[in-house]
Amino acid sequence: MSAEPHDLDDMELRDRAVRAAQGLEPFDVLITGGRVVDVATSEIRVADVGLVGPLVASVHPAGTRSDSARIVDATDRLIAPGFIDTHMHVESSMVTPRRYAEVVVPQGTTTVCWDPHEIGNVVGLEGVKWALDAAADLPLRFLTLAPSCVPSAPGLELAGAEVGAAEMAEMLGWRRIAGVAEVMNMRGVLDRSEPMRGVVAAGLASGKRVCGHARGLEGAELQGFAAAGIQSDHEITSGEDLLEKLRAGFTIELRGSHDYVLPGAVEVLNRLPHVPQTLTICTDDVFPDDLVADGAMSSVLRRLIGYGMRPLDAIRAATLNAAMWLNRYDLGLVAPGRRADLVILSDLEKVAVERVFASGREVAFDGRLTDQRTARPTDAYHDTVKVPHLAPADFAISLPGLSHARVNTVMSPRFTRWAEAEVEVRDGRLVLPEGKLFMAVIHRHGRRPATPVVGILDDWGQWQGALATTISHDSHNLTVFGRDPADMAAAANAVIAAGGGMATAANGKVTALLALPVCGLLSDEPAGKVAADFATLRAATDAIADWKPPVRTFKAVVGASLACNPGPHVTDLGLTDGTTGEIRELVIAE
Repeated sequence: MSAEPHDLDDMELRDRAVRAAQGLEPFDVLITGGRVVDVATSEIRVADVGLVGPLVASVHPAGTRSDSARIVDATDRLIAPGFIDTHMHVESSMVTPRRYAEVVVPQGTTTVCWDPHEIGNVVGLEGVKWALDAAADLPLRFLTLAPSCVPSAPGLELAGAEVGAAEMAEMLGWRRIAGVAEVMNMRGVLDRSEPMRGVVAAGLASGKRVCGHARGLEGAELQGFAAAGIQSDHEITSGEDLLEKLRAGFTIELRGSHDYVLPGAVEVLNRLPHVPQTLTICTDDVFPDDLVADGAMSSVLRRLIGYGMRPLDAIRAATLNAAMWLNRYDLGLVAPGRRADLVILSDLEKVAVERVFASGREVAFDGRLTDQRTARPTDAYHDTVKVPHLAPADFAISLPGLSHARVNTVMSPRFTRWAEAEVEVRDGRLVLPEGKLFMAVIHRHGRRPATPVVGILDDWGQWQGALATTISHDSHNLTVFGRDPADMAAAANAVIAAGGGMATAANGKVTALLALPVCGLLSDEPAGKVAADFATLRAATDAIADWKPPVRTFKAVVGASLACNPGPHVTDLGLTDGTTGEIRELVIAE
């Protein structure tokens, strides 16, 4: 969408709306027979809605007006504001912005706050510029944020670019940048170290939002994180964590990507006298098959309601509360003078969307996008996997001259901790014990040699093959999981040849491939095709991996290298610790 939000400042438009509201000239669109979901008063009330251009001109008693260029019959339907996703990554759905819009707009989402953090970690500021251009002139409104942690853990990983205070100030000077994206380097904020101190300072000086990532912070550290000027958090781990962060003054972006957290969150919210204005809803990360089959914001709302949240409270959090957090006073309400971003639903609790209006234009009907504005296909950034062909020997751990060794391992896929293991060494190579897994990270951005760093994971079960991926938060280096070096090499080479993506291998042969050639993160194919390819890849992974939900899941793979989170992680620089900032050797000295 272009010319926003200043398109509503056109006084001729306002003149027309004022006259139409008073019955002095007709509406452009009149929605009749429905009930308005009033998130300001918590009412569901019978009313008709008249639109003039991108504006709601009037919400008036039903049946009192019929003068309109077009009348939309909403009998037995509900009219709600368009949904606002306050924190998300297009990259997690593995499609370009135009393909993402094709899916989520018919589901009722009209605005998203996009953190192109993954693209920024691969190609830096030029990638952020590409993201802004790719998101322009679509029926979905993208409020794009400036990636703050590139890389997420300086000194513990090497991404494709680096963002410091100067780069942040430059991005915040761009008109289309809406604020500072999630500040993930929690240790840097609390230690008052650069570059994070300067990055946050640039955000505060700009007057734009400074969004946070406060995973695992509590007590004094949480208070310090808020005192630094961080204003929001989506890294909720439990109902009590939610309550502490609400009490600390954060705007909460309650995310649907961690469904196991939602029942506890709803339980806490239902105990409060009222749902806080500082509660908003977000998706954060949605895989492509889930996006197509279950939805984005519509899915989160359905689940929250199913877990016992009052429908109007859920809708308010996803509309009016979100608009207030974003300082977008044109959004979030079905009311005169507001932007006509509207969703017509056949069922509120099921969040069953029939029609979607964006800035007064009908853009979706009956599950399909009707707006013809689509961005051009992209051929940008198809050369970001700078890794040569790899051999099985590249994934073996050589320990010459030893018959056994004591090694550091990374225990657990979530809330990681250090552990140790006694291993056999045969013919100079480490023999991986049963129940453990190799994790190799290969720098793929061309800024250091593409030599695999191999660590050992514990409590990941017994795998029967390998998985390789260039989606590996947040530096998105090529990461390979497996037990057999031949399987690991086969999967890795398939991803390298595809220019990025994911691949599985077993018995030395590739069993599935998802090609993501744009930045090694995205495809410009229709979302349905990407979803089908991803579902095939995920099924192939299920056949080789030993999952144990809710902790040992496919999602754990793409976050296993997230070095900014507390605890140990394998990165392209070694065995790192996000709590202490140290890098340990694999072999423990006797």
